[in-house]
Amino acid sequence: MAKKAIKKKSPPDYLLLIIAVVLTVWGLFTVGMTSLPLSQQRFGNPWNYLQNQIIRLAIGLACGLVLYKLPLKIFKKFAPLAFASAIALALLVFAPMLGVKIAGGQRWINIGGGFLIQPSEFLKIAFIIYLAAWLGKSQTVPNKKKTKEILLPFLAIATVVFAILIAQSDLSTLGILMVVCLAMYFISATPLWHTLSIAGAGAIGLTAFILLEPYRIRRWLVFMNPESDPLGHGFQLRQALMAVGSGKLRGIGDGFGLGLNNPQVGLLPAPLTDSIFAIIGKGWGFLGASLFVALIVLFFWRVLKIAKKLGATFEGLTVFGIGVWIVFQSFFSIGGMIGLLPMGGVPLPFFSYGGSHIIAEMMALGVLLNFSKKVQK
Repeated sequence: MAKKAIKKKSPPDYLLLIIAVVLTVWGLFTVGMTSLPLSQQRFGNPWNYLQNQIIRLAIGLACGLVLYKLPLKIFKKFAPLAFASAIALALLVFAPMLGVKIAGGQRWINIGGGFLIQPSEFLKIAFIIYLAAWLGKSQTVPNKKKTKEILLPFLAIATVVFAILIAQSDLSTLGILMVVCLAMYFISATPLWHTLSIAGAGAIGLTAFILLEPYRIRRWLVFMNPESDPLGHGFQLRQALMAVGSGKLRGIGDGFGLGLNNPQVGLLPAPLTDSIFAIIGKGWGFLGASLFVALIVLFFWRVLKIAKKLGATFEGLTVFGIGVWIVFQSFFSIGGMIGLLPMGGVPLPFFSYGGSHIIAEMMALGVLLNFSKKVQK
């Protein structure tokens, strides 16, 4: 009897995996070194922040591994359910006794034990997968019906998502999802005017959202002229610019991250979260900051290569959407730290301290690596 042919499992994109591993390990090291004096001062344990981040990363890796192992057809089949679940989770931030308001934003859920989760981080990946499934079917819809069957229903759904984010006062996530949405629409088989319509509606909505709140107007004014409020809204930007500049070529102290445990590093506002890129510039210098940017660009280039091979399919659109999310959020965070963009308070992918975003990013990585296996076949 002839032996049955053994079906070989397709490998993932190893270069993409290596880039993600390098960024994640580097981020852990940076958080660990920077947090030593802060953690000792606040908790009496120099490793508290690092231990928490490792636990969260482990949870994220476990979730990512599950998504990596799932059959591709499962993603498309359960995209609506995952999206609806993410919406429901996002609404829980308004529930009494559960929702937590921090710095004016109602964005967190208290799950007990001092742990908070930010549902909007999981909404990002659920929205991308759902939108990819929605746009994937547009290829079978005649152009004359795409407005009624694709654009208008999507706008209704997107309005719900954006209304939730507006109620949470989460302008940054709203902007990120809008950019991702526009990018995915642009490369899909939909008329160009659909993309332009979404862009126009989004621009009007974002402008109105900013003008409705005086503190957002002040943020924009300070962005244009940080010296107009050096001790208020402009303080973090001024401190971030000084931190980046003080790192010079290879970082403070012995350079290459070894000076990150200097207590002066932690004096920067939100050093482990929003300001982590300024910490990279201070601790790793121009070389380290440039390397981070290069790795993010290389990550996106690899994602684009995978997406191009998959085409304007559900898988290709999902991969592309995740790539746009990661790279845009990275440069949004970086731009805020060096004065090129208004500060949005978004985490730097793979680096910033925090649970929800690192878990969501590991889940996204699992999806990317899973879908990349289809290219290797």
